[in-house]
Amino acid sequence: MNTAQKDIAALIGSRICHDLISPLGAIGNGVELLGMAGTVDGPEMELINESVMNANARIRYFRIAFGAARSGQMIGREEILSVLKDVGAGSRVQVDWSSEDQVLREQVKLAFLLIQCFESALPYGGKIIVKQFGESWTLQCTAENIKIDPSVWEFLVSANVNKEISPAEVHFALVPDAAKSAGRNLRTELQDYAITLTF
Repeated sequence: MNTAQKDIAALIGSRICHDLISPLGAIGNGVELLGMAGTVDGPEMELINESVMNANARIRYFRIAFGAARSGQMIGREEILSVLKDVGAGSRVQVDWSSEDQVLREQVKLAFLLIQCFESALPYGGKIIVKQFGESWTLQCTAENIKIDPSVWEFLVSANVNKEISPAEVHFALVPDAAKSAGRNLRTELQDYAITLTF
């Protein structure tokens, strides 16, 4: 895939997320108005409200992870924490994020893709810690039961992996290009109860 094609893929991701945020927001507002009017209540309304909130959170996350990130573009820590809080609501995987107030979007994009890689290895839940130390980043996940598919994790360190990737694993395949765009070298350490990634 050449540079132009990779840029187009990221722009498509941004466009899809952008076009979905508005209608989802409108649905959320409509649900809120119905709740305030008291015309609809009960577990059905609660389920709809939770589903809309979850969809909104996912779209915001995907916009950063799969969307375009221009060189030098920044994103605030408060926005990052808001996205992680909303997408982690009710999840068995909790993310502890520590960074500077303003972070390069390319680096956040890479970190968000790596968080998804962690999530793939935590089917029963766990904890993810993300820390920025000046120019360096360390991400670590811990759990009593970590599921590691070596053939998929190989995507993070090698450009020549002979494996068909599934839609559920696409974030693994996107990591090398995201790291290259951010000008970072990724290092991995896989253990039975912890995975550590640094860039």
